Order: sequence, then C-alpha cells, then structure tokens
Amino acid sequence: MAQLKLRNVYKRYDNAEKSFFRFRKAALNDFAVKDLSFDCADGEFVGILGPSGCGKTTTLRMIAGLEEITAGDIFIGDRRINDLLPKDRNIGLAFEDYALYPPLTVYENLAFNMRAKRKTAAEIKKAIDYVAPLLKVENLLEMKPPALSGGQKQRVNIARAIVRHPGLLLLDEPLSHLDGKMRQQLRHEIKRMHHEIKCTTIIVTHDQLEAMSLADRIVIMKDGELQQMGTPLEVYDNPVNEFVAGFIGEPPMNLLSSVIEKGDGVFFFTFPDSDLRVEVPERYRRQVEDKQKVTLGVRPVDVTVAARETRGSFVPIAIYENLGDERRISVRVGSNLLNMATSDDLWYEKDQKVQLEFKAERTHLFDPETGNRIQ
Repeated sequence: MAQLKLRNVYKRYDNAEKSFFRFRKAALNDFAVKDLSFDCADGEFVGILGPSGCGKTTTLRMIAGLEEITAGDIFIGDRRINDLLPKDRNIGLAFEDYALYPPLTVYENLAFNMRAKRKTAAEIKKAIDYVAPLLKVENLLEMKPPALSGGQKQRVNIARAIVRHPGLLLLDEPLSHLDGKMRQQLRHEIKRMHHEIKCTTIIVTHDQLEAMSLADRIVIMKDGELQQMGTPLEVYDNPVNEFVAGFIGEPPMNLLSSVIEKGDGVFFFTFPDSDLRVEVPERYRRQVEDKQKVTLGVRPVDVTVAARETRGSFVPIAIYENLGDERRISVRVGSNLLNMATSDDLWYEKDQKVQLEFKAERTHLFDPETGNRIQ
C-alpha cells in the first residue's frame, strides 16, 4: 500500500517555456489543473469526480507520470515522484479504453508487464492464479481480446493493472463504456476486489453514483480546481458551494433564487413571480436580514406535498412521473421548477394545486454572488 500526497499541483499544456516568471504571469484560465492539494491514506479508496474537462484525468496522468507537472509536488509515502519514470512509481493503471494487446491471450496480456520485469514463469503463474479469480477472468485466460465482451475486457484491464501488486492503483473511468447493468455488476466487483487486495486506489469518474458507491472519500473538481473533499455523506449533506450541491445527488438539489422578507417578526423565503413563502429555519435567523438575496437549496427528498392543508400558499403541479419504486413531482415556482422525490403511492394531475412542506433542518443557504454556502 502507499500514501499519496499532492501539494499545490498545477498543469498547463502550453508550457514550452517553464520559467518562474512565465508561470506567475500566466492567467489561471491557462491551467488545466490549478493549485490542487489532497491526501490519500494507505489502503484508502478515493474518487476524483467532476464534469468533463475539469482536470480529473489530467490529475490521474500526472500521478502516473504520463503527464509532466508544471508546478507543485506529488509524493508517494515520503518520496517525491515528480521526476520518476512511470515504471519506477510502483503504480498500476487501468485505462478507460482497455488498451489490451489483441494478438495475445488474456494470460499473455496479464503476464506481459511481469515478463518485462524479468519475473519467473512460476512467479507469473502464482500472481495470475491469485488475481484472475478476483476479477472473475479465470475462465478467459486462453481467449484473445477480440472474442471478449466489453465487461470482460474491462475485467482483464483491471486485472492487468493489479497483477504486479502495485502500491497505488489508478482507475481511469473504467466503467464508462459499459451498459447500465454491467456497470452495476462491475462496481460491486471493484469494491470487493479493493477489500481483498487492500490497495490504495484512486478512481476517476464523471458518474457520481460510481464515486459515492465505491469511494471512502471523494475529491470534487471543477475547472481544474478542488471544490470539496470528504466522505460521500459529507459532500451530500454539507456541500460547500452551489456547484457541489447541484452536482451531487440524483435528482440534483433544487437551487432557487429567493429574497428574505420579514413579517410579524418572522423571516420568510419568497420567490420571484410566485406566491410561495417558506419560513426561514431557526438556525439561519441570525444570519439573514430583511430584503437579503440568497439561493435556497433543498434536495428533492426533503420537500414533500403537504398531507393536510397548511397556512402556506398553493403551487401547481407541472410534471408527475411514476418510476415504480419512486414518484417524481415537479411544481412551478415562478420561472423555476422545484423537484420532489417520494415513495408515497399517490397520483397527481398536471396543474393540480398543492401545498408544500420543507424539512427545515435539511435546507441549505448559498450566497448568490460567490456561490458559497452561508454557514
């Protein structure tokens, strides 16, 4: 196993002239990765999550040694690895596009790197005999990649990455080419494999479900910058800004522009072009003032249709979806839709007027200018 540390890492692709002066003068927009720092503990499973183009694969490639670092340091344990060749980093890397050798059998693909390291035939066989059952490829060893399905190729790809017992395992969007059912199955296999080999593992993905189901902690990136790092529960329950709040969760958090109004000594959230008024929870009342503009965040599971009539106003149903185990309801709040997710077995018609109930302790406030959460 290995501890990984990134310290103030930058990556700029047009860095032919790498003088300190040029680095300081470059605009931040020129960088694919900007001032990135995080730690990954021995044996930990960390997910790097973000939309396409946010710098997550570039980060993984810098860790692997496939991309040069513009500035900053990367450590494995106490050893700075910036200048080490990929082969000297004791890293296993599973590529997104499999990258198997078509003329070779699965066994030969798994053995290829070990032979390059001058391992004996007995050592190679012992390693493959251990890894193949973990990824359920023991029955594929005599087959060649063209005869394999996408899921089988990805299992072989991951098996090849771990057969050398690396200190650090890197997975670059390993499930992105698979269908839904196969993705779910392979997620379970990757989780089980991680518990078996206890290898420090980093997975890069744009799929929040993969990150939240697999990782012990998640690094969330946007535009090359770290937004938040925490456990799946921490980033779900306590997002630091609007981006994290809207990116984590399916369906995503509702983010509604609101103006605070005070009436009869009580603060209310009000919404442009809507009669909806929601009382501000007690925990926010010392942090808000009359006429203040905020963004109200509430997850679809934390707002429901009121079971009985309340003092609140009525809003019309815009969309009703019955998904079998879940019902999704959207109501019109001004020019925005507020989405709800419930397991209640009730039917609603379009334009039906309903009242809403918010779980006050589960709401979030964000500054509309900075996007940061109001503590």
